[in-house]
Amino acid sequence: MFNNKSILITGGTGSFGVNLTKKLINNYKPRRVIIYSRDELKQFELSNQLKSLKTKSLRFLIGDVRDKNRLNLAMKGVDFVFHAAALKQVPAAEYNPMECIKTNIIGANNLIESCVNNEVKKVIALSTDKAANPINLYGASKLASDKLFVAANNLVGPSKLRFSVVRYGNVVGSRGSVVHEFHNKISKGKNSLPITHKDMTRFWITLDQGIEFSIQS
Repeated sequence: MFNNKSILITGGTGSFGVNLTKKLINNYKPRRVIIYSRDELKQFELSNQLKSLKTKSLRFLIGDVRDKNRLNLAMKGVDFVFHAAALKQVPAAEYNPMECIKTNIIGANNLIESCVNNEVKKVIALSTDKAANPINLYGASKLASDKLFVAANNLVGPSKLRFSVVRYGNVVGSRGSVVHEFHNKISKGKNSLPITHKDMTRFWITLDQGIEFSIQS
């Protein structure tokens, strides 16, 4: 499916993007895997980390999903897009609401328009269980993003472009996961761990499960 294809991953230096990149290069023969993100240091570190893969298909593009013009340029010749870029920290979104909206909603719309303009074949947008009956801005912003992606299928006309959304729970051990915080506290001798609420339900998934789910979709 991905052999001789160009794949762009927004937010490509995150846990999902890094491991998806490894899987694509190890299991397929893509023409290009484009890491699109806004942090040059993380891109530099990832480039060094992936040198062992000995591939010539990797590309690193600095850019922000808020910047539609940059997205349009990055999308030239792209076949598949995995959209993983988002502001995901619940407290940060509550404290900086407009920044969350700019990335998660406006950024999603920018991506949709860029994909339509460049005749991309397939887009998979990553969502979250927090988008179901959301009670915080992060969840609400991802719900709005999800609806944008699903409705975007009405814009493609005769094109074969399809937009899809995958939703899953908290990824165990991903960057920013509470698991790291728990490990740190345990290593410092703490005998209790903080939770939001004793009746709270959390849905967990491994990183490999999330990546397989996205590739299947």
